[in-house]
Amino acid sequence: MPPIVIDVRNADDLRDVVHRAVEALAAGKIVAFPTETVYGLAASALCESAVLRLREIKGRAAHQPFALGIKSLDDAMDYVPDLNPLGRRIARRCWPGPITLVLKNGHTDSLIQQLPISAQEAFVPHGYLGIRVPAHDLLQQVLQILVGPVALTSANRHGAQDALTAKEVLESMDDDVDMVLDDGRSRLGQPSTVVRVDGDKYEILREGVVPQRTLKRLASMHILFVCTGNTCRSPLAEVIAKQMISQRRGCSVEDLEENGVIVMSAGIAAMMGSKPSADAVVTAKDLGLDLSQHAAQPLTATLVRHADQIFTMTNGHREAILAQWPEAHDRIQLLLPDSRDVADPIGQPQECYKECAEQIRGALKTRIDEMFT
Repeated sequence: MPPIVIDVRNADDLRDVVHRAVEALAAGKIVAFPTETVYGLAASALCESAVLRLREIKGRAAHQPFALGIKSLDDAMDYVPDLNPLGRRIARRCWPGPITLVLKNGHTDSLIQQLPISAQEAFVPHGYLGIRVPAHDLLQQVLQILVGPVALTSANRHGAQDALTAKEVLESMDDDVDMVLDDGRSRLGQPSTVVRVDGDKYEILREGVVPQRTLKRLASMHILFVCTGNTCRSPLAEVIAKQMISQRRGCSVEDLEENGVIVMSAGIAAMMGSKPSADAVVTAKDLGLDLSQHAAQPLTATLVRHADQIFTMTNGHREAILAQWPEAHDRIQLLLPDSRDVADPIGQPQECYKECAEQIRGALKTRIDEMFT
């Protein structure tokens, strides 16, 4: 029987398309979805017969697993409860998006064990589970409503070229799929990058949308210092931290990013491009550091999401960030370990800047020991 083809772009009601797709998946049907990378085939992971049929359609061997399609990092924690810091870091920065993470699966609380046995074998044949959080709104809406995850794979025969349009899906799959959702040509036109994470190391198993250089930055530790205007306290913390961490890593400050650590600063009320305080520049120079080229930047959602550690100068800064981004709660803390504020030296004598820098320097010795021990 020919598949139902729905032109998503001309649909009168997208919600109706979503519900029809959910109903099809729940009934054990195979649905071809547009994603941001290439078109994909999906089957409900809770439906044993659908997963087995998907394997037959693809012509895929038993040892070649499907990716588990889910809607968020929070869902991933249900399947890999012991996801390590590197895996969390990449997932937080890339999902939803064109990265498939391959993670060690063996935790006794993993929800993968609640899937049918044959479905488990389709996802975890070698002790590793591939997880994908696609960044296409239609599939995201389906995953929000559907009970359980989906088995997700590219919409082509095994070894054939990826399908970038619904027409190519139909040409490749004939009548073996039940529904095709047509949303035009795939935006990125390349498959996801597949990355296996083991401990504190990662390996690219398949080159895709995200290149090695970008992935290296995404996998780096990001440390963010925050004050008000990003012209004094947080820039001083940034340059002092860079110096201390590079010494600890045995590299130059210029090579710190190549060694997997990115240090930045921002202000909750900063004016983009503002110059640092002249007294802060002098204070940094006295420490053998250069702050003259610093340009202020405001705190953004992207900076908050990417940061592994956010250090604020005051309790007020911390509360302001948490009010807007409560999900950062476990990654944000005051710079001073004793929970005191770093006083703002703006408008004070030069000696106050020196005292501020020494206060920051002392706190960083403790914080860097905590992060890199």
